[in-house]
Amino acid sequence: MDTTEDIRARAVGGDTQVAVLPVGSFEQHGPYLPLATDTLVACAVAREIAAAYPAVRLLPPVTVSCSHEHAAWPGTVSISAVTLYAVVRDIAASLRRSGVEALVVVNGHGGNYVLGNVVQESTAEGHRMALFPAAEDWEAAGERAGVETSLLSDMHAGEIETSILLHCHPESVRPGHESTDFLADDRRHLLSLGMSAYTDSGVIGRPSLASAEKGEKLLAGLVECFGAYLSVVTSDREPGAWTTSTTSTTSS
Repeated sequence: MDTTEDIRARAVGGDTQVAVLPVGSFEQHGPYLPLATDTLVACAVAREIAAAYPAVRLLPPVTVSCSHEHAAWPGTVSISAVTLYAVVRDIAASLRRSGVEALVVVNGHGGNYVLGNVVQESTAEGHRMALFPAAEDWEAAGERAGVETSLLSDMHAGEIETSILLHCHPESVRPGHESTDFLADDRRHLLSLGMSAYTDSGVIGRPSLASAEKGEKLLAGLVECFGAYLSVVTSDREPGAWTTSTTSTTSS
């Protein structure tokens, strides 16, 4: 873990410092994955990024976010979009005051739509910020890992999330994922009706296809994708010329 002296030493070189903030959630993930799944996934991605890129400073996670679509299941805890917006904005401002100019938000929960607004507004104001991973990053990493389920179908507690937890936290995966596959590709009323209108188990995806090997390769693929984001937030281009990803579309 970093100390104040570690942070001070990194600042001496004069290069743009980059912080990575994992944002997860605390919500149902079916009968076999923990409530903290999205946080564990976001932290795993951010941890691998920090290990691969020396310029990156790893922050502790935001562990509760916008999970209102999962409210029908016990254990789910949410905060408002306004609160999450304010928390991320405040963290970014605090980092800038300490000399860390760039922030990449690693989003582990698809329902955190407001994070896209935070990034867009912040970059329009001239700040260095990005949101990771985008749908294209998940697709590239999934192809590399041999993930068989599409992002549309692998919406929640499916092949991707179960694979990452089997790799990073196998002790947290309970029996049952092998026989809980459920698909519901047409979810056009999700925002109005919530997840319970589409699944009884809380699962939408094919967790039976998950494996620890796929989880390891998914993380490696995302680390490779992150290089482009690092280049964007450390670029010498004028802030108004930056283009950053908008809403992350990881599993909800």
